[in-house]
Amino acid sequence: MITGATSGIGYELMKLFAKDGNDLVLVARSNDMLERIKGFYSRKYGINIVTIVKDLSRIGSAREVFDEVSAMGIKIENLVNNAGIGCYGLFHELDLSETTALLNLNIIALTEMTRLILPGMVIEGRGMVLNIASTAAFQPGPLMASYYASKAYVLSLSEALSHELEGTGVTVTALCPGPTTTDFQRKAKVSRTNVANHFKMSAAAVAEEGYRGMMMGKSIVVAGPFNKAIPVLSRFVPRFVVTRAVKKLNT
Repeated sequence: MITGATSGIGYELMKLFAKDGNDLVLVARSNDMLERIKGFYSRKYGINIVTIVKDLSRIGSAREVFDEVSAMGIKIENLVNNAGIGCYGLFHELDLSETTALLNLNIIALTEMTRLILPGMVIEGRGMVLNIASTAAFQPGPLMASYYASKAYVLSLSEALSHELEGTGVTVTALCPGPTTTDFQRKAKVSRTNVANHFKMSAAAVAEEGYRGMMMGKSIVVAGPFNKAIPVLSRFVPRFVVTRAVKKLNT
């Protein structure tokens, strides 16, 4: 199962799984895009694709997806929690509904989907979870405070679960990309910031690193050679210096 499968990193991950002959459950908001993807890739690779139209920023939507899949008798062997959004601006000026939707999607839906699907994987003694975090997870992010905080949660949860599940045959991987050429930046209104215009990777390159890391059972994959320095710098450079630098990059 891949959430947010119609664009960006999720779409590129979908192509990698499809190329390897995996049947797919794709979850996204756009029925038209899902149907186009289903028609093309099911024919190209001879796989079965089930599509579910769902807005995962709505409370209870993850349970609805799980119930639909269960009713079809489908057992999820691998889960990719890719769907996510960001919002840009001063925290106290942002519309509260934007921030709430971000938290519902980036944290609540991801947590619920993982919790609902993991028990079946553990019973089967195999399975992989790939959670899309971000290099934003390693430090606070002024002007994108909620987004950075949500990705810190995703990273922390994923790393903890990876250790909890040792010996079960199930792995959890957090993929941490930096700025990536996707539609995310336009939707989050950060396409003109300093950070958005430097060190960009293609969604395909990020997906390939994440896919490899997932298959190897790595707990954390930081995509891109430059981005690999960010966790190290965040650990050794004083926190207030890092935070000020991030604010400048996000301006």
